[in-house]
Amino acid sequence: MAELLFRLRGVPDDEIDDIRGLLDRHDIDFYETTAGSWGISLAAIWLHDHDRLDEAKGLIDAYQQQRAIQARQAYEQLKQRGEHKRLWQGIAAHPFRFLLMLGLMAFTLYVTLSPFIHFG
Repeated sequence: MAELLFRLRGVPDDEIDDIRGLLDRHDIDFYETTAGSWGISLAAIWLHDHDRLDEAKGLIDAYQQQRAIQARQAYEQLKQRGEHKRLWQGIAAHPFRFLLMLGLMAFTLYVTLSPFIHFG
């Protein structure tokens, strides 16, 4: 019976490719399911062989730890060079989007609280 190994929802394409390659290099037989046309199915990597589940999970855990270390190092390098994005830089780059989101939050708060609080 197939075993769920790794959920793919929200996982970047390069990470999925790396995990496929990792499983291929270790001759671990797997298959993938997609989220389907409407995105409601389970996108995941499944194993055919239950006996290799622990080995595959161990490989993926080690890979993800290494990926996290590399991401932190890349961020620290950007930070040291002063090239990392700050909140105000993001707002300045997209001021209309920021104001729109701020307005939507205020409207949601108003609609949520107006039955309980009388404004004016």
